[in-house]
Amino acid sequence: MSLPSVEEIRALHEKYAPTQEALDLVFTHCEIVWTIAEQLIARSSLQVDPAQVRAGCLLHDIGVYSLYDVDGRIDHGNYIRHGILGHEILSNEKYPEHLCRFCSCHTGVGLTKHDIISQGLPLPPCDYLAETAEERLVMYADKFHSKTTPPKFLSAPAYAQFVRRFGDEKAEAFNTLRAEFGEPNLTALAAHYGHAME
Repeated sequence: MSLPSVEEIRALHEKYAPTQEALDLVFTHCEIVWTIAEQLIARSSLQVDPAQVRAGCLLHDIGVYSLYDVDGRIDHGNYIRHGILGHEILSNEKYPEHLCRFCSCHTGVGLTKHDIISQGLPLPPCDYLAETAEERLVMYADKFHSKTTPPKFLSAPAYAQFVRRFGDEKAEAFNTLRAEFGEPNLTALAAHYGHAME
């Protein structure tokens, strides 16, 4: 299967989004993540397939739509499941496994079987880890923007401080990604979207 176009990916979002508000929130976030990844690619000599990174960025959060209830509220208690729910959506849509993995392998800086068991997370116990450079870049770029209400951008130090709550090894994993991919310039993006920056 060739990579889906931006138009095909947007149509898939429109198919699964329960409301226009949900579509605007999730798809805009995915576009922002692609813009961040694109900036990181342009500023370095990263050996990645940009078209695959674009598809991964635009698809990675499609599972969020499955968490909306009939009143348009997100089930935050099960939010950690959005990756595997997205993997399932793409798999059902006959997307290849390497695209499905952008959904299931982008949460935090990677979830291990040990994380899931020790924290009692509502996920099938196995490793959900970004392996390819493309998967790592999508996961990393995702850390710089949050779909909170209202949405906001996070600087690298802000995310490093946030992820340390989950253990020093998670903060170290983020710093390894920083060393691999560099840090994006978020000032212009925050101004363009009117989102705050932490």
